[in-house]
Amino acid sequence: MKHRTAVAWSAALVAAAGLTACGGGAKGGSRPSAAPPASGAPSEQAPSKAIADAEARLGIPPKPDTATQRRYTAALDAISRDIVNGKPERAVSRGRSTCGAIHSFPKDHAKQVDLTRQRFSGATQFTPEQAEKILQAVHTHLCPKN
Repeated sequence: MKHRTAVAWSAALVAAAGLTACGGGAKGGSRPSAAPPASGAPSEQAPSKAIADAEARLGIPPKPDTATQRRYTAALDAISRDIVNGKPERAVSRGRSTCGAIHSFPKDHAKQVDLTRQRFSGATQFTPEQAEKILQAVHTHLCPKN
């Protein structure tokens, strides 16, 4: 249940940050006057920082660099070519979410494995043994500190 709550809060935070970034106001027809952006444009950076901070609190790491992503996808391909299946960004996204599960359930390894199996299964259903290996690859390459 904690994971669902964390995901719900994360989704709400992302939605709120998106609304804030859109600059919607109470007067739908009026637009604020165009002022030149301040140096450093903090208003443009604030939503990204807020999201990154929220993700960090939930145990979700930042997107990996190219070399780390290659090592991670190679580790997944060694388990089954059906995991990445030509979609490395999706595999990274699912892996980062799995890091959140590792963070949310640090003492419940069986729950981590089950959530990993569910998260990575789609057209291809993975076994608990494969999910264990996927979880290890995620932990090793994307969130070794969790």
